[in-house]
Amino acid sequence: MTTIDWAALTHAYGSAEDIPGLFARLGGSEDDKIWSQLWSALCHQGSVYEASWAAMPVLADIARGRAPGEPIQAVLMAGLIATDPDTGEHERYAREIAELLEVARGLLGVPGPGPGDFVYLQMALLSLEDAGTWAEALEGVAHEEYELECPECEEGLYVAFGSYGTFTSAGDYVISGAPEAKGRGHLTPALPERLTGIGARLYGEAVAAGHAEVARALTYVFGRAHCPSCGAEFGVSDEVERQWV
Repeated sequence: MTTIDWAALTHAYGSAEDIPGLFARLGGSEDDKIWSQLWSALCHQGSVYEASWAAMPVLADIARGRAPGEPIQAVLMAGLIATDPDTGEHERYAREIAELLEVARGLLGVPGPGPGDFVYLQMALLSLEDAGTWAEALEGVAHEEYELECPECEEGLYVAFGSYGTFTSAGDYVISGAPEAKGRGHLTPALPERLTGIGARLYGEAVAAGHAEVARALTYVFGRAHCPSCGAEFGVSDEVERQWV
């Protein structure tokens, strides 16, 4: 086994020399606090660092039960790290990614994760599969909205499909409060039996895991929207894929 010189690596706050000590403390009553520290250092605001990739073997050990810690946390963190397009790192840690992918597939059908964690688990699975845009873009499902531009008039739109309703909104819309907008357009959900490709897969996973609210949200994400400014109709998922950066 290759010894990692953690002090020579960096994370969000500088030297990564503290990382092995944090991993070594997992398995006790402070796990939530320790995972929070690990997330902050290794995946701060979605960023990936050289120490993040170096942690992949440890995350694989946790996921497979060879080291203490929560497998789902290890899988979620590894999934975010794997969104980094560095092909060299993907090749270097191909064995660990394969192990984490196997665990992720198993966790997807295990009762327990809430709707939010379930969506992030779907994202991790797609990331570990190197499955493209939705490995990151699916996060909008967890937030119950996407911020897009109308493909016709280029008006900024919010596409909402959760606890605040299902609609498109042009103008200034804040999902945590009342909308102050120029107008609203409507969303038309896709019929589940007509979903294909990634939409059918994600919807099927949500239904199989008993997450009806996630499945419902996905029908809107892979459905149709109307711009309240110009009346144009467009596929929500088409614009997510086209506009996601």
